[in-house]
Amino acid sequence: MTGKPAAERRIGLLNGFAAYGMWGLVPLFWPLLKPAGAVEILAHRMVWSLVFVAAALAVIRRWAWIGELVRQPRRLALITVAAAVITVNWGVYIWSVNSGHVVEASLGYFINPLVTIAMGVLLLKERLRPVQWAAVGIGALAVVVLTVGYGRPPWISLVLAFSFATYGLVKKKVNLGGVESLAAETAIQFLPALGYLVWLGSQGESTFGAEGAGHALLLAATGIVTALPLVCFGAAAIRVPLSTLGLLQYLAPVFQFLLGILYFKEAMPPERWAGFALVWLALTLLTWDALRTARRAARALSGHRAGADDTTVPPGAGGAVPAAAPLSEAEAGAAKALETKP
Repeated sequence: MTGKPAAERRIGLLNGFAAYGMWGLVPLFWPLLKPAGAVEILAHRMVWSLVFVAAALAVIRRWAWIGELVRQPRRLALITVAAAVITVNWGVYIWSVNSGHVVEASLGYFINPLVTIAMGVLLLKERLRPVQWAAVGIGALAVVVLTVGYGRPPWISLVLAFSFATYGLVKKKVNLGGVESLAAETAIQFLPALGYLVWLGSQGESTFGAEGAGHALLLAATGIVTALPLVCFGAAAIRVPLSTLGLLQYLAPVFQFLLGILYFKEAMPPERWAGFALVWLALTLLTWDALRTARRAARALSGHRAGADDTTVPPGAGGAVPAAAPLSEAEAGAAKALETKP
């Protein structure tokens, strides 16, 4: 193996760690924006994200996709749905962090793969492997245990998980790159968000400018906080396998969980530990099954290539073997959602 691919993989891994590390540490940022409320922070995030992403697109001169998109009403409608769903996800996440629910928010991203698979069964009529069924069942049991532990359904986790799973499925249908997708979504969010901020200022309730230049700069930095991890993720996605990114994605909720317990000092009674343990067990099964399936597909491909060296298959003879087991619709949607993780 040459040095260049190894170096490329190292760069990809470093960018992957940077992306998921930033997403994992973002709970430290949102409290800095107080006394701004969650809705005001959300509106600033929409506005400044578009500004930052538009500047990035101007630098790399990547505009051709806009003309193609505006000529396709169905894709525009799907982008609008994606923008609405990610607005809910961002808003609930910001509110949960600034309201002292960091651990419950982290649970949402732990259970997101399980919710994605469940949605594939319910909405897309997909068939699961036995281990996947076991993981989903254990995840459902975990929600029951956590409902007892919290004294209510873990609605923050469920809203975050279902909104992000829905976002992933919609993004798969849209089929835009991460930066382009964020630009299109924030372009739809921009006018309503800007209108809200103007209205908030007219009511004398805006904190932008009223709390000093430092606070205003922090609100403007929401665009960088949103887009910079995406840039790092994009650099990782073209250099490391999707299976590696799939494992790296657990870094973000792990960091968030640890911050919730160690930094924000959130309570974790035994029932909650039991619920989280069940979730982690389900994710362990899911990851083991995915890796096992990938290895089997790789061995099948290797055997096919070895056979192809000894046997010539004439064109049109139907001798092709797929390179790997195809992703389900839900799994492909989850993979696509990784490009714009909130």
